[in-house]
Amino acid sequence: MKIAIIYNQDSQAVINLFGIPNLEKYGFQTIEMITRALEAGGHQVRAFEGDKNIIYALEEFMPTVISGERAGLVFNLSYGIQGRDRYTHIPAILEMLGIPYVGSSPATHAIALDKELTKMVLLQQGMPTPKFVILETPDFSITQKNNMKFPLIVKPKGGAVSFGLKIINSDRELREGVAAIYTEFKTSTLVEEYIEGREVNVGLLGNDPVEALPPVEIIFKEGEHIYTYEDKINVSGRTLERICPARLAPELTEKIQTLAIGAFRALRCFDSARVDFRIDARGNPYILEVNSMASLRPNGSYVHAAQTMGFDYTALVNRFIDITSRRYFGQSIPESSLSWLENDPTTTAFNELTRNRDEIEEDLKEWTNLPSWTSDPVGLGAFAKRLEQRLTGMGLKPVSEFSSRRSTWTWQTEAGFAGGTLLVASIDVPREGASVYPIPFKRDPEWLYGEGIASSRAGITCMLQALNRLQSVDQLKDSKLGVFVCADEGRGMRYSSKYLKKAASLAARVIVMQPGFRSGVIVDQRRGSRKFRIQVEGKIQRIGSQRSPVDLMSWFLNNADRIASLSCPEERMTVAVQEVHSERYSVLLPHRIRATVYVTFFDPGLADQAEARLRELFAPGREDLDGITAYIECLEQRPPLNRSEEIEQVIEQLRKISEKWDLPFGVESSLLPSAAGEVPAGVPVICGFGPASHGMFTPDECIHRGELLQRALLLTLYLMEVRQL
Repeated sequence: MKIAIIYNQDSQAVINLFGIPNLEKYGFQTIEMITRALEAGGHQVRAFEGDKNIIYALEEFMPTVISGERAGLVFNLSYGIQGRDRYTHIPAILEMLGIPYVGSSPATHAIALDKELTKMVLLQQGMPTPKFVILETPDFSITQKNNMKFPLIVKPKGGAVSFGLKIINSDRELREGVAAIYTEFKTSTLVEEYIEGREVNVGLLGNDPVEALPPVEIIFKEGEHIYTYEDKINVSGRTLERICPARLAPELTEKIQTLAIGAFRALRCFDSARVDFRIDARGNPYILEVNSMASLRPNGSYVHAAQTMGFDYTALVNRFIDITSRRYFGQSIPESSLSWLENDPTTTAFNELTRNRDEIEEDLKEWTNLPSWTSDPVGLGAFAKRLEQRLTGMGLKPVSEFSSRRSTWTWQTEAGFAGGTLLVASIDVPREGASVYPIPFKRDPEWLYGEGIASSRAGITCMLQALNRLQSVDQLKDSKLGVFVCADEGRGMRYSSKYLKKAASLAARVIVMQPGFRSGVIVDQRRGSRKFRIQVEGKIQRIGSQRSPVDLMSWFLNNADRIASLSCPEERMTVAVQEVHSERYSVLLPHRIRATVYVTFFDPGLADQAEARLRELFAPGREDLDGITAYIECLEQRPPLNRSEEIEQVIEQLRKISEKWDLPFGVESSLLPSAAGEVPAGVPVICGFGPASHGMFTPDECIHRGELLQRALLLTLYLMEVRQL
């Protein structure tokens, strides 16, 4: 499980600093001890400062969970940065974000921090607490003491950990104490009767039921018999003794434990708390306050009591996780909702993928930061070599028959891929010229960015993760499985298509790792494409020349309008001028124009008609009356992927898997061609198995973070199922 520890230490990252500053902090040593304890419990742990950056940090560390995935928790150690209700800040943010957390709610913390409200709740429940009065400012009337007798206790109304705590023995000391609290803490003062007697506290653990830990008694061997902040952080200079269990009569122990549980429930605490008592000479207990965030400092009373019960520090910290998990999820440690399959290899693979989300993203980062543009043979070779190392390390072997080692590489398991599954991916980032400044991988809470991350890298990462999971459950070696990658996607698979056709003809099914669409939508149809290069040349003309009624550029633009008119949207065919370049001398008009025309289609017959019309408009070697010569050449032809009965059967399999594992799923057509169109008829092929993309082929190309895990899961589960066929 992912666990984020949130604490406050040094950061003052807020918009403004004002109000009551927080003086409570966990030391780094304690935070490190909690981190190690959680890691020992098998959790993935990171610690964050609880400041204004916490939302971004949690979004990055805890992306939205998918169904069946173990949700993360926050281990809340944050006392807040500033403000009267500082304990409430992080829990309130977590509730807004929908992230489960250890500890009480904002409402409980607000009441527990306000000693007046706490006492009112206790009195309303009939629980004993010392007489008290609230003094708002140093300018109070003595009669406001409500006839309480000295000695008295003063402390900040909204304070904690004994800040400002002091015994008062006279009116003068009372005024001085109230003034000091008002000056230092900018708050009202709680004045209560001092109960002469024993200092005892009771830790509480759990929710339903709430378990009272053995009482801890603080023995004061010197000085005033109050437990100060200086005592708690071991700087008071005096030695205190903690006795646990406290030497109390059994009936008194039971009484204060019952009162502690009652106070816990009255304030609606969650998971843990500590209730502080004074017990007078007649054995009457009085509740002093309820600590809604019981300290986990290793030398504190709460930890001491837990150790008396047999919890070492690691066990205690992980007990908090169990208790919180039960409160949120109904079980001690949230397992997959598919626990009925817990002994099945598919569940093992599922859980391994969800637990290793960060590793998957780091794997994607490495591939994304390894450049391999279409026109960069060195980069492509390095990428292919790295990929081969990964695949051969999993036991796959090269297949020379379907590998040119320049534009195509193919590997297969020991069982081969004939009659099995062929995975297809591209390793080139479609770009004709190498960039001086490659676009590196970067992460934000929702999206993962980088050059080629959608068009190439994410699909490869999902494929490798699926193979890793098959290997981890000992199902890869015997699976009929092959991997085909090409390095000329940016050139329309000009060289690799023949290899793919031959390899795919042996497979029972083909999966193409191109990006799909959001919400688990894969691609069952893709348009084909044809790319034409047109060149027109004319005579050299000056601007304003009257020798010719139409100049070359005007002639071309007129024909460009005719090109656009060849589109047939109702038949899902588009013809468009993609780019235009002109050449001219100095201030003269263009004498040569080069253009690219792109045709996308589902019906090859309509594409043939459009091509015939294009060739009529730009007949090779034709010279018209204005002396303009035109040439046309087909640079690229990519067949469409059309839905078939075989594809429908694969879609139905995927739909059933998605429903069983509660993964999003759907099908849709795509405008862009892919390797799927090269697969021979009769072989079922599914495309768009890579994560959903945004801004593909632009500097802002990215994939959705959740899609990365979902697609890896779906591919893994599908490969495990078809392995049985």
